[in-house]
Amino acid sequence: MVVPVNATSVWQRLWHDLSVRHKLMVLSLLPLVVVLPLLLGALVIWGNSAFDRLLITKVRSDLAVAHGYFGRVQSEVGTGTQAIAASHALFLALDGKRAQALKTQLTQARQRLGFDFINLYNPQGQLLTASWDVGGDVNAAATTLAAFQSTDGAVAHIQRLSLAQLLAMAPHLHGRLNIPIIPTASALPGTRTHEDRALVMLSTAAVRDAAGQVVAWLRAGVLLNQNLSLIDHINKIVYPEGSLPLGSVGTATLFLDDVRITTNVRLFQDQRAIGTRVSQAVHDAVLVRGETWLDRAFVVNDWYVSGYEPLMDGSGQRIGMLYVGYLETPYRMTKYGILALIVGIFALAMLLAAWFSMRRARSIFQPVERMNYTMRRVEEGEAYARVGEVVAHDELGALANHLDQLLDLIADKTASLQRWGDELDAKVAERTQELSQSNQSLQAAQAQLVKSEKLAAIGQLTASVAHEINNPIAVMQGNLDLVREILGEYAEPVYTELKLMDQQVDRMRLIVTQLLQYARPNDYAGYVEAVDVNAALSSSLVLVEHLLARTKIRVERHLNATLVAPINRQELQQVLINLMINAIQAMPEGGALTLRTDDQADALGNPGVEIEISDTGVGLTDAIREHLFSPFFTTRNDGNGLGLWISVGLVERYGGTIVAVNRQDAGKHLTGAVFSVWLPGEPGHLHR
Repeated sequence: MVVPVNATSVWQRLWHDLSVRHKLMVLSLLPLVVVLPLLLGALVIWGNSAFDRLLITKVRSDLAVAHGYFGRVQSEVGTGTQAIAASHALFLALDGKRAQALKTQLTQARQRLGFDFINLYNPQGQLLTASWDVGGDVNAAATTLAAFQSTDGAVAHIQRLSLAQLLAMAPHLHGRLNIPIIPTASALPGTRTHEDRALVMLSTAAVRDAAGQVVAWLRAGVLLNQNLSLIDHINKIVYPEGSLPLGSVGTATLFLDDVRITTNVRLFQDQRAIGTRVSQAVHDAVLVRGETWLDRAFVVNDWYVSGYEPLMDGSGQRIGMLYVGYLETPYRMTKYGILALIVGIFALAMLLAAWFSMRRARSIFQPVERMNYTMRRVEEGEAYARVGEVVAHDELGALANHLDQLLDLIADKTASLQRWGDELDAKVAERTQELSQSNQSLQAAQAQLVKSEKLAAIGQLTASVAHEINNPIAVMQGNLDLVREILGEYAEPVYTELKLMDQQVDRMRLIVTQLLQYARPNDYAGYVEAVDVNAALSSSLVLVEHLLARTKIRVERHLNATLVAPINRQELQQVLINLMINAIQAMPEGGALTLRTDDQADALGNPGVEIEISDTGVGLTDAIREHLFSPFFTTRNDGNGLGLWISVGLVERYGGTIVAVNRQDAGKHLTGAVFSVWLPGEPGHLHR
């Protein structure tokens, strides 16, 4: 019969059989070989997940920027078409039936607006004139107009046209169609060899007479097939030079269904991957289910952190995709490098901690081993064996001294007992000489008396020894409990140091840094110094004097601030220059640009400085103020709508604020806008 072995009891027996040295080694190394690897594993898992989430968050932001610009281009196609249709010069030329004047106007408008074609049709849909040499099937042109006449309005729509439909409207664009489809790994299986359809931003507007009757139809569009300038501009906006660290490359693409019709993804060196297809996984997610793809994806010949979103036509059907992404390999290698560095640091910390623990543990088990060795010698008959002097002055050192004192006491008691025994023997011998004549019973009584006295002496000695041993044993037990408690918390200081080190590594970013912004950013603030806002405002004014020289704007300065602001000087100048340029552009007919600085505490009483830049322009409407600091919002045709948005981010990075209100000068009844920049302030030296 096999008796099952209790694993717990086996381990307990093994533990009890270990020496103090080995127990201390186990207790010292257990936190290092168990707790630290667990912490390292948790840190690696969390860091890897957090790093991937940061990459996805960035590509989501990149896709939003690309979507915003693409939508703005689409809107400009619609508004541009509407503006041409409402042109009085176009109506006069049409009313006078001046064909050459009409063609000249359409050609100039196409060049000015960057359209690929602008066509003019009569109310029945017959082509009257175009910005290209008229030709082709007129009946086909009429059919095409009727098919898309519902797009009349200021908003252009994306349309998927057949080859015949596009050639009926713009036969001069045939060279950008009929794209060869290149077999692509992981793409949806198919038999098509060429993509002869077109993806067009299309807008139609009615030309009306004074009575509001439609006298003609104006159609304009931008062909997206092989539109390299558009896709390169999108890529430049999303990924400007220097925006991607570590040697990564940003890309952008427009798809017709799942075929790349314009892209800056490279197939071989300078050859663009036009005609390649997207993977089936992305096709099903974006074109079939209508989802936005934000994940890793294999793009042509490498892995990219990718964002795909569907493109809809005027009827809400998914006809293509917009893609942006950046090369994953540099980030992946950086991530592996950071993880390897963390593992190496942990390993080095474990080795150093183990070495230090063993060195410190020696001061604990060496006195215990010396006491054990001394006790064995005493048991073997070396009555005068002693532990000797112990370097440690802790409880174990005191215990060793107590043991030596106890052994000295035992030796003294033993000598006293021996002396008492000798004296007793002498007395017994004397009494025995006197009672030599007694009978055997007296001899037996004498023997019994000697035995009793010896037993009494031994009992007294035993009681003394027991009392003296109990105290050091209690101290030893308490000390061992304290040792376990200290070693159980040994990993805590190491954990704290490692945690502090992890918090400091674009930044690593990285590090790591930032262990990368910082950003987390924005990240990645510049060198902070105590900036004299008066001097910063004056130097910024110098940088915009070339703009003031072409205007009738006078500058008024009221520089009263006495505090300095802890901020990066170049970033503050960037904000001030942007606000000055906006103020100058708000006064095309001239006016007054007022620059003011004052010491101003915030609502909580914190000291600070306030910089005001005001103009005498038309001021801010409620609608403009609502979206003033939003990205891509602008009231100018030549602006990108990012200046104020970036300025707010720079100021808030240093604990400041920007607000915009309309000007209210008592008694002067002046219009205009006032932009106030508040920054934390502190005493400092000002340059007067």
